[in-house]
Amino acid sequence: MLQELILPLPDDFHIHLRQGLDLANYAKSAEQQFGRILAMPNTEPPINSAEAVKKYKEEILAAAPSLEVLLTFKLNKNYAEQELLEMQKNGAIAAKYYPLGVTTNSQDGVSKIEDMYPTIELMEKLDLVLCLHGEEPGAFCLDREKEFLKHLEKLCKTFPKLRIVLEHVSSAEAVECVKNLPQNVAATVTVHHLILTLNDIVGDSLRPQNFCKPLPKLPKDKAAVRSAVFGGDKKFFLGTDSAPHALEKKECLCGAAGVYSAPVAIPILIEEFEKENKSELLSNFIAGFGADFYKIPRQTKKITYIKKEWQVPKIIDKAVPLKAGEVLKWQK
Repeated sequence: MLQELILPLPDDFHIHLRQGLDLANYAKSAEQQFGRILAMPNTEPPINSAEAVKKYKEEILAAAPSLEVLLTFKLNKNYAEQELLEMQKNGAIAAKYYPLGVTTNSQDGVSKIEDMYPTIELMEKLDLVLCLHGEEPGAFCLDREKEFLKHLEKLCKTFPKLRIVLEHVSSAEAVECVKNLPQNVAATVTVHHLILTLNDIVGDSLRPQNFCKPLPKLPKDKAAVRSAVFGGDKKFFLGTDSAPHALEKKECLCGAAGVYSAPVAIPILIEEFEKENKSELLSNFIAGFGADFYKIPRQTKKITYIKKEWQVPKIIDKAVPLKAGEVLKWQK
């Protein structure tokens, strides 16, 4: 029985740190868990210029100086090649596509992805990654990811050299689609989509802290996501999509979508991989496959986790964390 586990310092290739006064706390919490992060751009105002990329990186590093900060920019307009080069220079390695109205701060999202093809063509040329929030607006909520896959397949055919990440994969159909597409297509997997189904949001009672986009779905969908991860498929790697919202924004008439998982992500993952007798595969999932896909060096620094129970606080950084009040088995 494992009592101690030495792992590479984890990467998180999908995290939300927000803006303003809360950013510092969220960045510090991320710094305690991860060595490298890819910060998302759906802030207000959005990260959609070279100057915004530079400023956001500086703000994160001011709060969490030991973090290696990678940036995305929001794909909500067409950019000139020089603009993309400037954003690359300032630390952006990917663009994030949000369909109109599908998630937090996507009111400036894109109605038709084909409208972004001029920029996507330049991204392919410059080897910038395209990250996709893969949901089809207007479709039934449990079918939105499945209905989006036709756009992913078209992108692959139109831009065969473009590296694409389908973010927070949550359905059996999406898992199968990513597996069948070429090697330049991968997917991030969240902690919550590994452990939750729709039943954990609206089963015996309403649990708004588990409400997120895309929704956790049916048991068969969770099983498909787990199979890809615990099968060691290199196309699937960690992107927590940790998305904190203040308590009053979650527990209200129109609660915000997002699971705050950053403070508990790695302890939960250690436990889940241990349950599946796949602990030897955890390093690649949290600090290997993602770095390889993004063409950056793997982490060399190590961190030790011990098996010692602790109770997750009910509030962290004014937000309710994943598994709030529950007991976890592993900690640093």
